[in-house]
Amino acid sequence: MQRLYHQVQKAGQGTYPVVIRGETGTGKELVARSIHFAGAQRHRPFVPVDCPALSPGLFESELFGHLKGAFTGATHTTRGLMETANGGTLFLDEIGDLPLALQPKLLRTLQQNEVRPVGSNHAFSLDVRIISATNCDLELAIEHHTFRQDLFFRLNVVQLYVPALRERRIDIPLLAMHFLEKFSEAVSGWTISEEAMKYLTAYDWPGNVRELEHAIECAVAMSSESTIQVNDLPAGIGQTTIQGVMGHEVLNLQNQNRRAIAAALVQAHGDRVAAARILGIGKTTLYRKLKYDQSLRQHLHKSKVLLYPV
Repeated sequence: MQRLYHQVQKAGQGTYPVVIRGETGTGKELVARSIHFAGAQRHRPFVPVDCPALSPGLFESELFGHLKGAFTGATHTTRGLMETANGGTLFLDEIGDLPLALQPKLLRTLQQNEVRPVGSNHAFSLDVRIISATNCDLELAIEHHTFRQDLFFRLNVVQLYVPALRERRIDIPLLAMHFLEKFSEAVSGWTISEEAMKYLTAYDWPGNVRELEHAIECAVAMSSESTIQVNDLPAGIGQTTIQGVMGHEVLNLQNQNRRAIAAALVQAHGDRVAAARILGIGKTTLYRKLKYDQSLRQHLHKSKVLLYPV
């Protein structure tokens, strides 16, 4: 992490494109904001774009803007996200999930450094820094022809990696106390018991820092006193044990998978699509496990996990 902090400071001094890689929930957007605010553009806009949410039909309108009357429903002129970010930073979150059909349009704009709003005959120059983030293996996506190699080269001038939380367990107590202070508001004296902290440190955190933040928020809400106990933690965490850490036998791999799924569903508030993304598996794989694994369904029932209907 110290190396990452140093890289963020150095990247902030330039305006070249940066790709931030790491699992879901590791804080890639926070790193992108840190790069932006470490540089000369800190007083200019920082505009995040959720690439998977971009509609193919409205892609150009959302990014480039449109004039009144440019298409049905365009009742007024609207600035696009790129124009909003002009002079500052455009953050392309989960760039690996950008539909292949939309990638040439983005590439052309970045190459020409200009934007033409939908319905306009005039283009304006674009002065914007591009920072991208992804939890995908972009090189593998290029091999599978789901991501353009030329767009990858355009974006990937500098590459930073944000480690998963399980790769830096020493940070877990610091982060847990930070979130405890955040969610306990102005009430002083909140703490985490030694046993609960051992559980937090032993857990693998498939949802990374975001999942840890959610776990502490849940624990504060569930605790009846100002000390977080093991029973206050979400079920998927409070039931996790590791030999030598808690003094119990190691769970077999199948049970660990069940509890990881339960923890992801808790974090995603029962949303199976979001839970699949947290786990890094396909939604079809998750649906199959939920349908055919009777023990998993019993575990979810005991954990009181409510699933959104598909």
